Amino acid sequence: QLQLVESGGGAVQPGGSLRLSCTTSRSSLNYYAIGWFRQAPGKEREWVSCISKSGKMRGRFTISRDNAGNTVYLQMNSLEPEDTANYYCAATIRFASDLVCYENADAYDHWGQGTQVTVSS
Repeated sequence: QLQLVESGGGAVQPGGSLRLSCTTSRSSLNYYAIGWFRQAPGKEREWVSCISKSGKMRGRFTISRDNAGNTVYLQMNSLEPEDTANYYCAATIRFASDLVCYENADAYDHWGQGTQVTVSS
């Protein structure tokens, strides 16, 4: 079972930035497509961004991988109060393609516990 741990959440003012991390200690995330999702209280979980195994990225915020392959980052700029939510990373190795990543949460098999992001003045 791949274990994912998110970090980097916190409180920030509107217009500010945060960088979230998604880390594993027992495998390389380079073998996985990675997605970031978020869920605010009383709302459905929603897709934020994703990166394919080959590094193709989609979404509002920028995703990158570290050279060691153990960490994936979500760089969030120009944050707004509407971005307040618990943010989760997820990983999947289920699909053969190296070129795509997925907006559908059902495509992902491994999830972290989440990190809270609060955007408020």
